[in-house]
Amino acid sequence: MQPIRQALTITLIGSLAGTALLGWLALRLLPIDPAKPDSVRNALDGIKIVLALVAGVGGVVALVVAYRRQRGQERADAREQSKLFHERFAKAAEQLGHAEPTVKLAAVHALAALADDAVEMRQTCIDVLCAFLRMPYPPPPPEDAEGTDVEQARLAYAALREVRHTIIRLITAHLQADVPAAKSWQGHDFDFTGAVFDGGTFDAAQFSDSTVIFVHAQFSVGEVTFHGAQFSGGMISFGRAEFSGGMVSFGSARFSGGTVHFSEAGFSGGMVSFGGAEFSGGTVHFSEARFSGSRVSFGRADFSGGTVSFGSAQFSGGEVSFHAAKLSGSRVSFSITLFSGAEFSFRRALFSAGEVSFNNALFSGDEITFSGAQFSGGEVTFNGTQFYRGEITFQGARLSGSRVSFSSAHFIGGQVDLSAPGAWTVPPVGLPDRPPAGLLLPEAGPPAAAAT
Repeated sequence: MQPIRQALTITLIGSLAGTALLGWLALRLLPIDPAKPDSVRNALDGIKIVLALVAGVGGVVALVVAYRRQRGQERADAREQSKLFHERFAKAAEQLGHAEPTVKLAAVHALAALADDAVEMRQTCIDVLCAFLRMPYPPPPPEDAEGTDVEQARLAYAALREVRHTIIRLITAHLQADVPAAKSWQGHDFDFTGAVFDGGTFDAAQFSDSTVIFVHAQFSVGEVTFHGAQFSGGMISFGRAEFSGGMVSFGSARFSGGTVHFSEAGFSGGMVSFGGAEFSGGTVHFSEARFSGSRVSFGRADFSGGTVSFGSAQFSGGEVSFHAAKLSGSRVSFSITLFSGAEFSFRRALFSAGEVSFNNALFSGDEITFSGAQFSGGEVTFNGTQFYRGEITFQGARLSGSRVSFSSAHFIGGQVDLSAPGAWTVPPVGLPDRPPAGLLLPEAGPPAAAAT
């Protein structure tokens, strides 16, 4: 695009030259003979055409001027709007560092509003809000402490906690399904590395095509919930996070795509619940996680697709429950996992499809129960597993359709009790011909086909 004056000059010169040329051609091709009326009429018609073309050229000039003026105004408006956005950002960022909690709260809401209004600055605003959550967060004073200074410290802690929880609420609100597309924060990245969570909710948030990082995050007190959250794309990482107190709930969450990492996370206290969660796609990793004191529940969870891996995890204490879980299509792996002291329950679980693997795991002190479980399809394998100590019971379990395999398993000690199943129509395969001490089978013994 040429500058406006140059464009107008070129347009005017071109139109004048074109008009002169058209007029000359009209006079040359349509000579006027007063004695011939048709000649005069034709010449006048030719002049009218020339004048119409001149008017058209003038219209084009007017359109060029109007277009250039509009483009100039739009650029000026864009510059002004960008300036206002940056001024709003600078003011909100400054207020976020203010000592007064009320000013901080105003800054949080201002940044959220700016993220809604300025798409080009949305990720920057999100980064600042997440950075605030990553900042050092001192614990509250001890409950038994007294004094004026202690009371002021408690008030300051409560005020800062409210600011942090407001950020979590605003992020969650912008990740839910009913947010207008223009104001949705889905698809953006959220970095909570090392953040301390002492409460807050991500309920019904939709994490799709985002990178969300909770690496080294601390869940130590309070209640943090992901009820009904949907993990359908991108990558979510709780790697090396510490779950050491309070309660973290993924109840009714849906894992249908993407990758969610709990790799190397530590579960040492409190409760973590996946009760009623749906695992229908994607991959959820608990690889090398440490379960040493928490209560972790997958009760009534539905494993219908995707992969859930506990490979190389360590269960050394606490309780882990898959009570009444439905394993109907997922691949769930406990391969190379150490069970050394946890209480582990698959009581009344339904194995109807998919694959559950305990291959090459080491049982050295746990109490693991499959009591009342139903094995009606799919495959459950203990191939190469070492039963060293502890007790595993299949009391009342119905072995009626799944392929349950103990091929190359080592019965070194402890007890594996298969003596009182609820059904034995499709018994396990790979059992030794001469059951060692600690391997309890039904009194009639397994059918010959089961001892292959």
